[in-house]
Amino acid sequence: MMLPGLKQDPGWVHEILHWPWVLVAARLALTTAYLLGGLTKLLNFSAAIAEQERFGFRPGWLWAALTLLIELGGSALILSGYAVWLGAGALGCLTAIAMLKADKFWTKSGAERLTQANTFFEHLGLIGGFVLIALIYVS
Repeated sequence: MMLPGLKQDPGWVHEILHWPWVLVAARLALTTAYLLGGLTKLLNFSAAIAEQERFGFRPGWLWAALTLLIELGGSALILSGYAVWLGAGALGCLTAIAMLKADKFWTKSGAERLTQANTFFEHLGLIGGFVLIALIYVS
């Protein structure tokens, strides 16, 4: 059931969403965690290797390097507006792999289960954001 008067966007919402910097800010917000993660891995590569190995990805150096490349490269593509579909797809796939490997809430119980479930679904939301940003640039 639609609420009366909400069949179309109010004019002021339409105007705000079309401000030139809004899409840039949204792309930056979507990629911030990946930019920070990539920079952190770059500055402490041995910790990045250990993280990958802790989740069972071997050889750790290869997975750490791929993750770093995808986090920084995918973010750069999205931020540049060039091949956004590729950057969004790469970050979406990386996020899906990570959440299935690291956020196994179904194997936990109690408070840990709730925490892991929350993280899992936050990551799922990010994947949805990558799909939406790709749709904006492919259309």
